Amino acid sequence: MDVALTVLALLVMTALSGLLGRLLPVRIPLPLLQIAAGSAVSFLGFSVPLSSELFLLLLMPPLLFIDAYRIPMREFGELRTIIFSLAVGLVIFSTVAGGYAVHWIMPAILPAAGMALAAALSPTDAVSVNSFLATAKAPARLTQVLNGEALLNDASGLVCFKFAVAAATTGLFSLKAASSNFVYVSFGGVLIGAGLGWLFARIELMALRRGYDDSSNHILISLLIPYIIYLIADSVECSGILASVAAGISIRLTGVMSETQIETRLRAATLWDQLCSTLNGLVFIMLGQQLPGQVEQAAHIVRSAGLTPWMLPLAIVGIQCAMSLLRAIWMVANGLVFYGVGKLIHRPQALPSWRNVLVMTLAGARGAVTLAAIISLPSESDMPERTVMVVLATGVIITSLLLTTFGLPRALKLLPRNDGETPAQRELLETRITLIRSSIAELQAEQARLPPDANRTNDTVSLLMTEFNERLRRLDPTLDDGEGKRSGSVQRKRDELMLRLRIVRLQRRVLHSLLTDRNINDLTERAIGRQLDVREQEFLMELNDLPQLPEPPPAETLVTAVPVEKNGGGITSLTSTKNDAER
Repeated sequence: MDVALTVLALLVMTALSGLLGRLLPVRIPLPLLQIAAGSAVSFLGFSVPLSSELFLLLLMPPLLFIDAYRIPMREFGELRTIIFSLAVGLVIFSTVAGGYAVHWIMPAILPAAGMALAAALSPTDAVSVNSFLATAKAPARLTQVLNGEALLNDASGLVCFKFAVAAATTGLFSLKAASSNFVYVSFGGVLIGAGLGWLFARIELMALRRGYDDSSNHILISLLIPYIIYLIADSVECSGILASVAAGISIRLTGVMSETQIETRLRAATLWDQLCSTLNGLVFIMLGQQLPGQVEQAAHIVRSAGLTPWMLPLAIVGIQCAMSLLRAIWMVANGLVFYGVGKLIHRPQALPSWRNVLVMTLAGARGAVTLAAIISLPSESDMPERTVMVVLATGVIITSLLLTTFGLPRALKLLPRNDGETPAQRELLETRITLIRSSIAELQAEQARLPPDANRTNDTVSLLMTEFNERLRRLDPTLDDGEGKRSGSVQRKRDELMLRLRIVRLQRRVLHSLLTDRNINDLTERAIGRQLDVREQEFLMELNDLPQLPEPPPAETLVTAVPVEKNGGGITSLTSTKNDAER
């Protein structure tokens, strides 16, 4: 019962923090609000014991799986060199150089222990990065690089952390053993994830092609896959995190989801969106839960060691500055290397501007992986610096989140603005135009197959041809005749869609009144209500295709239905006019 109440309490906090974020007059980033909520309830006596293994198992596999599934594969392939440079090279550089920086800032922490702390702080957190970039309106290319880095650097960071801890506790370190273990852990995780992901997808495809397509079962299996693959990889001491990422990419490439029913795809997308939102909130709330305990430990350390109260906060700020500086140095060095190689192979590369370096540096937020790694440190008897390192790591997580929250949006404003269409918007428009042109070509071929004496005035092909030509005229700017016909077509379509939305919402209100008056039962209301929901979503998506969209009409201005007239329990008439409603 205690476990169930704890889980329910965490879910309630996640929901209330999201609601509070919308109600506050000042816009506070949701991750920070959730950290504050976790800290607040911790001060009130609510505490959740945190295990690093359980934390990683419950929260990280589904989040990383779905992030990998949704990553743009074309851009990931194009940017693979810089992504791997950041995910592996930067982590190793930050671990070694950061370890000595930590030792210089706090001499009581030996270099090996400092490298363990730096290794835990090296991976950027995919959950944090996605949370901030989603609201910061970052350029697409930058977002893709940061997402790719955050998905892949967890394994390299955890491997470096493992060997740094071994060196700190035993005094032994073998570069050969570390390198071979890194290859085993990383490539083993990737192979396991990709292989099992492909296997699950093939089994699902075989079932689908034999007519078995149960949406509920399919979605349940998709939820279990990342956990199963993570546990299998972890059982053979490979990276479960990389296995989850590889599984998401592998399943995406098989195209199994496109073989399912429309209902399955819609329900799966909705469920995964909700799950990711909930787990993201739980990550930050549990991070906030640990904060008061770490502050208390820090105060005890300061008192027992006779240090000034400002020693640990200054050390936290110093380590954050050192890690950010190392990240910036790597970005500059990376850019110079790519520039030099580009000149040698006659593929010119642009040098990184200070603005881009600043944005990439500020986007290096730490989060769940750092927290999970640092709480897995050995006990105080094996590593005397443990308590101090946990306090420092927690402080750096908070400062990195604050730096990303308040610094990243301002740094993004320094980047050159693109007032016209973005490449993503242009590609979206060109794709829609291509689809419409292919539809027109198919209709023309169908029209050519009709008998010569067929009536071509009101037949289905002619009507569809007119509809698609009109849609093409609205979307394709090259067809603008300069006489306002295109803008007129856009306005007519907008008016039509707005009217259709009003009618759909009217029908929903009439449907509700029929249910209230017991003229129909719940099953009828549910079946027709789902159709109205799909229709309304379709009209809203069409509105998004039109330029300079107005907001949909508020519910108060919609046409109101006249009360239903009954005749022996049946429905005799449904009339609805605005004047009648006002009367």
